[in-house]
Amino acid sequence: MFETLTQKLTGSFSFFKGKRELTEDNIGEGLTQVRRALLEADVHFQLARDFTERVKARALGEGRLKGVEASDQFVHAVHTELVELMGPEDARLTFAKNGPTVILMAGLQGAGKTTTTAKLAKRLQEKEARRPLLVAADVKRPAAVQQLQILGERIGVPVFHQEGATPPEVCRAGLEHALRTGRDVVILDTAGRLHVDEELMDEVAQIAAVTQPHNQVLVVDAMTGQDAVQSAKAFHERLALTGVILTKMDGDARGGAAVSLKEITGAPILFLGSGEKIDDLDAFQAERMAGRILGMGDVVGLVETAAEKIDEEEAQAGFEKMVMGTFTLEDMLGMIKMVRKMGPMKKVLGMMPGMGQLGDMDLDERHMNRLTALFTSMTPMERIRPEIIDVSRRRRIARGAGQELSAVNELLKRFKDMKKMMKQLGKMGLGSGLGAKGKREALAGLSPSGEMLDPKAGKRGMLGGLGGLFGGGGGGAAGMPELPPGFDPTSPRPMGSSSTRKGGKSATDRKKEKAKAKARRKNRKRK
Repeated sequence: MFETLTQKLTGSFSFFKGKRELTEDNIGEGLTQVRRALLEADVHFQLARDFTERVKARALGEGRLKGVEASDQFVHAVHTELVELMGPEDARLTFAKNGPTVILMAGLQGAGKTTTTAKLAKRLQEKEARRPLLVAADVKRPAAVQQLQILGERIGVPVFHQEGATPPEVCRAGLEHALRTGRDVVILDTAGRLHVDEELMDEVAQIAAVTQPHNQVLVVDAMTGQDAVQSAKAFHERLALTGVILTKMDGDARGGAAVSLKEITGAPILFLGSGEKIDDLDAFQAERMAGRILGMGDVVGLVETAAEKIDEEEAQAGFEKMVMGTFTLEDMLGMIKMVRKMGPMKKVLGMMPGMGQLGDMDLDERHMNRLTALFTSMTPMERIRPEIIDVSRRRRIARGAGQELSAVNELLKRFKDMKKMMKQLGKMGLGSGLGAKGKREALAGLSPSGEMLDPKAGKRGMLGGLGGLFGGGGGGAAGMPELPPGFDPTSPRPMGSSSTRKGGKSATDRKKEKAKAKARRKNRKRK
């Protein structure tokens, strides 16, 4: 959801390229662009102005940092202030020492409150080893109780409801039921309205008075922008919110709500709803979110998600095959299946460094389905030995997948290009001069001297390899978008960082060009 904000902010950073140092004049021009980007993202104008003033003070106060270019120094100042704006880092639910922990879920109708209630129960059950009870106290919306019961059955969490009782009575009875049955967390799904009104506030306040919740959480639709911030402010005045959950973060909202909520309401963001599946609820961390907004990706979050969803040995084996140039279409199909477990491709790619600027890139999951259909239309032998796929086989594969012949041609072309890219990445990333044994040791997580390297290298490399499948020329019938120029799928630095790339060329390429130029000068002198 931050694509537009990311594009605008990174565009403002380019203003400092080539500047030797930060001055009050050039910072002022850059901050004008930052302020404009925030306003276009639906951030409150007062907050945008205060934020840019703090960035200016920090950037000028740091002075000239040795070895750090002006553009990187400015990015660092913006990143630091974004983290402080959206923090704190350790925002989390409060759990009772004795008796069940009570969590009151409030929010407007349509924000996804009931679904989020079930998502939270599943997360607490799996990650915190809790025994939650869901209380269906939304008697206003038709089928709200049945919806929660269906969700509760799906995740294996009991749902309490009492017919004919008022919402405060249902919540009180639910708390008593939790005490009798040994449940240590009670999550109250309260009623919502289409807008904030006195009746809604009175009902939620009565429930809070009866149950004395340890956590008063507001569920907010991120796509409503400043309306979300204003409704959160109204709820906070009556409920003293302890936290906020932002839903529909996988939508096309401009991101202003996420940036503004903490500063305006004082209530920290606890979780983000990042999809429609019951597992799509992520803990909010300001530093990672700031990195994604600034186009730096979220490598840590990416690896953590991969650790939960993807088998380490399979990923490491796939990465080794990619870098050695021995992987096949069969391996690629297995890789796609593994990565799709992590969630929508737009979410996964958005966590990769340099891929925050996805913009209008079409990453519809239907394209991934078409891609999978092409793979599964091939025979096992064709996937293992793609070189045998001649024109007649391509026509058969296209018919089996219900697609045009051009889609098969495009897939095979991209696969070939990807093999070249990953072989080159292996040569550059693992260092020149390493033999096959040395490369295998590096892939296994050891440096040539025997020291431990990143144990998640296999998963990061595998994800980067899948990103390579999106590269290549043209959109193609498969609907695959191009990677940005100079994309390095394993680098945790922002794409286009001045210390790694100049004009889209790697440091190795620049050294080779300098050596060639030097040799030419020597030849001219001899002549």
